Amino acid sequence: MEFNKSILVVQAHPDDTEAWCSGTLKLLKDRGYKITIATMTAGGMGGINSTEEDTIRIRREEAKKAAVVLDAEYVCLEQSDGFLFDNRELRLKLISLMRRVKAGIVFTHLNWDYHSDHRTTAVICDAAAMISSLPNAPVEEEPLAVTPLLYHTAPMTLSDPLGASIPAPHFFIDIGETIETKMEMLAYHVSQQELMKHMHKMDDFFGEMKKYNKELGNMCGVPYAECFWQQLGGGYQKDPQVQNELKEYLYKIKQEKING
Repeated sequence: MEFNKSILVVQAHPDDTEAWCSGTLKLLKDRGYKITIATMTAGGMGGINSTEEDTIRIRREEAKKAAVVLDAEYVCLEQSDGFLFDNRELRLKLISLMRRVKAGIVFTHLNWDYHSDHRTTAVICDAAAMISSLPNAPVEEEPLAVTPLLYHTAPMTLSDPLGASIPAPHFFIDIGETIETKMEMLAYHVSQQELMKHMHKMDDFFGEMKKYNKELGNMCGVPYAECFWQQLGGGYQKDPQVQNELKEYLYKIKQEKING
């Protein structure tokens, strides 16, 4: 089985990709992968001192500038921030995008994420990826040759919306070499500093994200890390392509280390 070296990242909001997987994406880009970053929404609710319309304009520009760091295309699927719903039209839009970029690997949120938009994104992405190779999907683009591999990024904490522990990540990636690229990409999302102060009481959003990656690194014995789960249920191939591609950066831990 061969999977195209084309990665589609599907996240709910601008800055999600940068926060949860940009260090790993940089490593994969350096190995010849083409990257497309898609957000379900333009993050219009993420403005504290600006209107929704102005916030959307600002956040689109921030996302585009951050994507340039990885020579990535940025796409917005034009949904409403905070009011994201699973529906037929959106599934078809995402199937079309997966086919257009000939995605071999898809990254999206985890189903147990704290944010409802993130959880909804994960469900839509799972459904779209499953159908993207089937000829009867009613979209113009040609079906993919094979169902893409699907990976999930970490929530803000390794817990579900009720604070309970979630299954341990399948693997960690050492991003010590790419942490500065990650911080460069995050730094474009200036508009989110005030939001995070208001919403999460974070005085230093960028610093907290770096601290989070350090905490993940501590779990597997490296300075900074990101962590992932691979979709391994029925309908998906089990090929560990990302793990094999980045094997020199790959770490695993046992569940009890998560639970402390």
